[in-house]
Amino acid sequence: MSRASFAEPAVMGDLMARMLWEIGAVHFSPDEPYKLASGLVSPVYIDCRQLISYPRIRSTLMDFAAARVLADAGFEKFDCVAGGETAGIPFAAFLADRLELPMIYVRKKPKGYGKNAQIEGHLPKGARVLVIEDLTTAGGSMFNFINAIRAAGGVVEHGMALFYYGIFGEAEKRFREGGVDLHYIATWKDVLAIARKEGLADQATLDAVGAFLDHPMDWSRARGGLEELIV
Repeated sequence: MSRASFAEPAVMGDLMARMLWEIGAVHFSPDEPYKLASGLVSPVYIDCRQLISYPRIRSTLMDFAAARVLADAGFEKFDCVAGGETAGIPFAAFLADRLELPMIYVRKKPKGYGKNAQIEGHLPKGARVLVIEDLTTAGGSMFNFINAIRAAGGVVEHGMALFYYGIFGEAEKRFREGGVDLHYIATWKDVLAIARKEGLADQATLDAVGAFLDHPMDWSRARGGLEELIV
């Protein structure tokens, strides 16, 4: 039976941030910043893949994810849930079960043998697909999956990221111009707010993280990292 708890978005964001801290998925390191795959230099790193190992947490987050898309998009707006290789696949399975919908998954590229499939599962032409990922920074990987689904005849107007960086204006532009409404539960601002409230890092670290979240590209450029976000 499908179910959803319609808490206020701010409450869901706060609770997810607490969950991420509780399981050790959040890392702050301004003195030895992380260099991300994009080339961005960042004092923050998050590992949302850990969520699959905590049944109570992942079940609650699926309640939250279902609530967000039902409240924001509608109750009969989707025919299928799609997960992107690899991190989005388990969350697509969890959310499809919660919403009582079929599931597919999308490879980063066609597998290169057999039927050379990029999409696994049954995707009828015209099916309205909700794409889910564990997190999105600027939407690049999500749109790789969205474009593959559209090319196969699916319709994608909504995406769900459990965690959204929420600090890049370029990301908002990408989703807007791509015709996709992005739904999400928590952002880095939620994570930092909990860290400040609970004293989870020293003041210098909190200030450095805050400076990065306010001006991420300036922070990265000053440390030899990515100078312009490629979307």
